[in-house]
Amino acid sequence: MTTEEMENDPAAREPESGYDPDSEPALVAATAADDGLEPSVVLAEQASAENAPAQPVQEELLPEAGEPAEPVVDRTDAQLRAILEAIIYITDEPLTAEQMAVALGEPRDRIKALLGELTEEFARPERGLSIQEIAGGYKMATKAEHHEAVRAFVRNLKPPLKLSLPALETLAVIAYKQPITAPEIMDIRGVQGAGVLKTLLDRKLIAAAGRKNVIGKPILYKTTREFLVQFGLKDVGELPSLKEFEELGRFAISDVDEPSLERPPAAPDEPQPEAQPEAQPEAQPEQA
Repeated sequence: MTTEEMENDPAAREPESGYDPDSEPALVAATAADDGLEPSVVLAEQASAENAPAQPVQEELLPEAGEPAEPVVDRTDAQLRAILEAIIYITDEPLTAEQMAVALGEPRDRIKALLGELTEEFARPERGLSIQEIAGGYKMATKAEHHEAVRAFVRNLKPPLKLSLPALETLAVIAYKQPITAPEIMDIRGVQGAGVLKTLLDRKLIAAAGRKNVIGKPILYKTTREFLVQFGLKDVGELPSLKEFEELGRFAISDVDEPSLERPPAAPDEPQPEAQPEAQPEAQPEQA
């Protein structure tokens, strides 16, 4: 049978019995034919690839607990020393070098060296604070030689500002309606407030702002700089608006007056004691 007859005859193109086109030798032969190589060369390359040592797989390992993470940015010693100073200043409990190293992602040895430099810097006589090693950590405190001076200063500090409810109400009216007169304050509050005004004047929370050009020319009152300092305000423009107060009041009322959806179970009726039959008097025997 010629080549052309074999190509045109479907039966001639069928594989011989027992031939598997998916077997490994058949695949090797087909690969060699496609690449223009001998099958023996392809088998040799496959064998060398199988016998080659396995290449280690590089895995991305996470840092174990307690190990410093990679630093986010490169910090100079001066920058890192300033950060350490701020961290020690804001914490109440002593911090160890290990804690700060892990938190900042820096080597422990570098943190330890910079803490030593900070300790020496604060030990100078011109510094009023010191960094002390306490319970294995670092803490900032006043120097012992300054304790008496600091104690005397604290004793002379002003006591914390305490105002009664009427004083707070009057101060709020003046803050929102200033300048305002005493009769106008009384009309808003509905009560006399001469004593409250004197208290606010003594505390320097309010001051006179001239007189109103009406009959009697009453004194006008306004808030002072001390008022802004005590309440932490930049100016009176930072006061909450009346609309915000109304919303807060509505929220407070809804929280307090919200009826409960579940009613408490009714108490079962207590059993009434059974009525005891009245005792009958015993019959007296008749006398003969």
